[in-house]
Parts: sequence; structure tokens; C-alpha cells
Amino acid sequence: MLAAAATALGLLLTGCSGGSEDTDGRITLQFQSLAWQKESVDANKELVKEWNAAHPDVQVKYVQGSWDSVHDQLLTSFEGGEAPDIIHDASDDLADFAYGGYLADLRKLLPERMKSDIPQRSWDTATFDKGVYGVPFLQEPRVLIANAKWLKKSGVRIPTAEKPWTWPEFRKITKELSGDGKYGVAWPLKEPVSATLNLSLSTGGQVFHRGADGKVKIRFDAADQVVPGTVRAQVNSDRSASSSTLGMGGSDTLPGFFGGKYAMVPLGFSYRQQIVQQAPDGFDWQVLPAPAGAEGLTQGVSPQTLSIAEDSPHKKEAMEFIDFLLQPENTVRLAQGDWMLPTGTEALKDPALHTDKNDWATGTALAAHLRSAPAQSVRGYPEWKDKVATPALQEYYSGAIDAAELRKRLVEDGNLVLARYQR
Repeated sequence: MLAAAATALGLLLTGCSGGSEDTDGRITLQFQSLAWQKESVDANKELVKEWNAAHPDVQVKYVQGSWDSVHDQLLTSFEGGEAPDIIHDASDDLADFAYGGYLADLRKLLPERMKSDIPQRSWDTATFDKGVYGVPFLQEPRVLIANAKWLKKSGVRIPTAEKPWTWPEFRKITKELSGDGKYGVAWPLKEPVSATLNLSLSTGGQVFHRGADGKVKIRFDAADQVVPGTVRAQVNSDRSASSSTLGMGGSDTLPGFFGGKYAMVPLGFSYRQQIVQQAPDGFDWQVLPAPAGAEGLTQGVSPQTLSIAEDSPHKKEAMEFIDFLLQPENTVRLAQGDWMLPTGTEALKDPALHTDKNDWATGTALAAHLRSAPAQSVRGYPEWKDKVATPALQEYYSGAIDAAELRKRLVEDGNLVLARYQR
């Protein structure tokens, strides 16, 4: 078994070995992509092909990675000195790699065009201790995907980005839409932490607070409790949200949504692709903005990023490829392939991303409200999320524990976890 494991590890590392230089001076860069939807994979591979045709001396090899295993796989390749040169990931996965010295600080490599085109709020998502360790390029807001016919028939006010629902209004409307075995909303909260934290930015929630000494402490104040309190009330007292969906992923709720069991499902903007592909003929759906709080439509995001391995011997060439990949017209192709929004302001202006078809315009209107996710730069967040916050929120949403117990676990147990990373 040990021999088999060693062989498998060797194959993994071989598949992701870093850039090389041939005897004739040609450089080959490894680009590990996490694209998984066919349109996205096709767009990435086509752009690699276009680069290679125009740059015979700097060739890029496309390597397919997986979102399901990327953190552990990258850690293995970093520690083995065999990381790909160009690394596709998400900003909330970068902290440990950045602090661990595995990723290159990109500040001196970034072209001026890219620095000025991507807003500072997006750069903040990949900034750790003042260094920039990834280029944030695609992002998606959380939105409400609604049964348009159901909402129109009910006569409720349809929210817009200019006049969204408030959280109390959202709760009231979901209650009005419920009854006879049907629910106003289905919350797919198999992974409850990021959804809760990111939506809570709209109410002023932060959870993580960095002191003057640079250390982070967890608090769970009134502003942090609005969103989780709304969800719990919908499930347990209003009966306007189905308890059976709390353990589901987003895709799991779609059959019930198409079948008329739920009026709305809060999902990432990119789920529109699945809906287009899977919805029954004639099913009328629409995208609505998530509810707003004291901070308006603000919500946290963890954009997709492109990083360069610190061990790569060809950082300059790697950045030149990233610059090509993220030219505005190319970023639009990537955004359309992933059904997401670009971070770059020029790409975001493209008319293709402002159409009424598939409600692109609704999502694009939310781009200016997206901010760095609260946990973005917190060391120890993955452990807090997995061991403390996920089980605590799951029990709270199901009604098994009350708000006081939730707060105790998140704060007291959580601060013990973070303290180990901040000695």
C-alpha cells in the first residue's frame, strides 16, 4: 500500500511539475486551471492555444486541477518543490500559502494596466501583510433565484438593485409565499459558514476583528446575528423555509425549485448555467438581488485568483501569460464560460455582461457592492470553519441550539482556535 501511495504521489507531482527550460532555450510553464464547466474549460484551453501560437519561446502547458482537492494537492506540490508556475485558486484559500512563503509577492510583477483596472476592493481579497499573492479575476454575488410566475401571481413587490428587499421584508414575503406544503425559500446550507458571513456584511456584521497588535479576535455582535437569526426564524417559527434543504448543496435544491416546492433559492450567480440547462421547458425564473441591511447590498466574496509559485524560475514570463489571459476581451470570455462577473472594470463594461437574457444585468449591477470576505486574511479560519462554525451553525439553523449557545461556540471556542495560529 505504501508503494502504491508513493507511486500515486509521484504521478501527482509529475503532473504538476513547475516550469522548465529546454536545451534550445524554450521555456515551458505549467498552468493549473480549476475550470470545470465545459464552456470554461474550452475558453481556458483556447486562450492557452492562442498564447502558444504567438509565443513559440514561452509555451504554456494546461494542467487540469479540481476544486474538491486543490488545497491539499497544492500543499503536497509546494512541499515537494513541484508546484505549477501559474496557480488558479480562490482568494479564501491563499492565506496559509501566502504566509507560508509558497506564493510569489506579485507587487513588482504586476503591469500598471492590471493594477489600475482591478479595483482596490478586489485587490484586498488577495493581500496578506501588504503583499499581493494572487490576481483576483472572477467573482460572483449571492443572489436569489426566483420562480417568476409564482412571485408575479402573489403580487409581492419585486426587488431591484436600486430598491432591494430589506431582511425583515424578505422574511415577511417568504412567509406570505408559504403554505400548503410549499415554502417561500429553500436555504441550501450544507456549507453554511461562507454564506452566513458574506451575506452578513450587508447588515454590518464582521465576526473577525483585527486589533492594533495585528491579532484577530472573534465577536458575534447584534449586526452579526441578523442574517442567521432570519434563517433560523424562517425554518423554525415561520415555517417559510424548508428544514430538509439545510443539509443540501445548491444543486440539490433545483429539482424541488423546478417542481414548484420553493419560490426562491439563494445561490451563487453562476448557478444560472445549471438552471438554463436543467429547467423544464416553459419554467419562468429570474434573478433578484440578495436582501439589503444597514450597509445596503454589500456582501463578501472570495474571487477566483491566479497566483505564481514562489519557486517558479520564470515569474516574469508567468505574469506575462496572466496579463494576456486577463486582457479585458479575454476576461469576458472567461466570465461567460464560468457565468460569473469579471473584477476588471473594462471587462465589466462589455455589453455581453449587461443583457436581460439570463439576467446578466442584474448580477452586473451588484458588482460595485462586492467586498473582501470577512475571513479572507484570518489564519486558522479553515480550522475554525470546519471544527467550530459549521457544526454550530448547522445546529442553530435546525433549532437544536439557541443564539446564546451559538455565540458561545463561535466566540469562545473560536478564539481558542485562532490563538494557536497567532502566538
